Amino acid sequence: MKRCTWIHLACHAFQDTSNPLHSGFRLHDDLLKLSAIIKDNPGSQSPAEFAFLSACQTSTGDATLSEEAVHLAAGMLAAGYSSVVATMWAIPDLYAPTVAKHFYKGVFSRGNGSLDGSQTAYALHHAMRTLREELGDSPYSYLAWVPYVHFGL
Repeated sequence: MKRCTWIHLACHAFQDTSNPLHSGFRLHDDLLKLSAIIKDNPGSQSPAEFAFLSACQTSTGDATLSEEAVHLAAGMLAAGYSSVVATMWAIPDLYAPTVAKHFYKGVFSRGNGSLDGSQTAYALHHAMRTLREELGDSPYSYLAWVPYVHFGL
């Protein structure tokens, strides 16, 4: 991750509200803790530009800290990523690949065929609008697109 400008994590996430730096992502054979991500991306020296957290509840904080943004998305911003896409609650596995497909299509089409971090908020908007059009406005469809949020630039 030290040399990567973009990261896409499609996995399970876990949050430790008593020690947020112990929060992280469950990878195939290991845990990737937020503390390790921050250590590997030393702020302004990091090439980190964008993180897509395709995992459940990556922007859900602790109810007892309602005025604090203590969650994985905020941690990725603290690690040096200037933009983060995250989720507020569990996302249906069925639609996560569709969201990613429409998101990256939007990034590439708006960014002149390259990864352009300044287009991530627009791309998420495009992906959510497209998914809404595909699913219609049934009560279940809201569970597919409402959880996604963008943080940062």
